[in-house]
Amino acid sequence: MNRLGDLERAVMDVLWQRNEPLTVRDVGRALADRDLAHTTVMTVLDRLAKKGVVARDREGRAWRYRPAASRENYVSELMIDALGETGDRDAALAAFVRSMNGSEAEALRRALEEDDEPRT
Repeated sequence: MNRLGDLERAVMDVLWQRNEPLTVRDVGRALADRDLAHTTVMTVLDRLAKKGVVARDREGRAWRYRPAASRENYVSELMIDALGETGDRDAALAAFVRSMNGSEAEALRRALEEDDEPRT
């Protein structure tokens, strides 16, 4: 999975913040402070769709875009890909854990404990 560029990240932030599929015009309005051309927003959304980061559905003549996965799932995939780049996953994981603050480490402990619970 590729990391997002600055403009792609801004577009995805808009989509992740909303609970409904958005048109190019909707996204452009949300990014009005960037003064982007409509075609620029359309191109970014089209590229994100081709990368599989967004899903789109046709509504009349317009496409409506929505995230293909949650922000958390996207970041998780980036982390998994990054681990695949190392020759020593254990060392990379250990370094990652050492970089955590107390509340992050506690959240990780809880997630690991929940994962160990029997599934029904």
